[in-house]
Amino acid sequence: MTTALSNSSYNNNHSAGFTLIELMVTIAVLAIIVSIAAPNVSTQLANQRVKSTTTTLENALKEAKAESVIRRQDVTLTYNSISTPKIITLTADGAKLPKFSIAGQSTVTITPTTATSVIFRSNKTISGSSSVVYTICDSNNKATPRQVAVSAIANVSNKPEGTC
Repeated sequence: MTTALSNSSYNNNHSAGFTLIELMVTIAVLAIIVSIAAPNVSTQLANQRVKSTTTTLENALKEAKAESVIRRQDVTLTYNSISTPKIITLTADGAKLPKFSIAGQSTVTITPTTATSVIFRSNKTISGSSSVVYTICDSNNKATPRQVAVSAIANVSNKPEGTC
């Protein structure tokens, strides 16, 4: 019985908890884990921005193609990289069609460089005989670039390719 009393008095004098050293070690381990994970998170966010811009551009190109067939007239897609936010505009016979906005951190380069706009014809082709390729990059150089290609017969495709 005296043993039980002495053990209970021992527990009353010392409170259970963490020491300052244990807390410091835990915080140091967490800091190391966060420093390893942070660069991966920023790269993933940049890749997501590139994918989002690619999807927006691809949707705008497909919308222009569909509108040219439905309206039976030429539809012009123009990319304005100077405005903020960057805008893709569709026009048909002077009428403004939907506009698409692109993230500010994304950059889009067009090949050939002389193709400032793409004109979709009602016969499911684009003006000119060559294809147009849009390369999408991000301000974070670690992001994987993507390309959206429009063939001469107005097929729109995207793939993870290109250089920034």
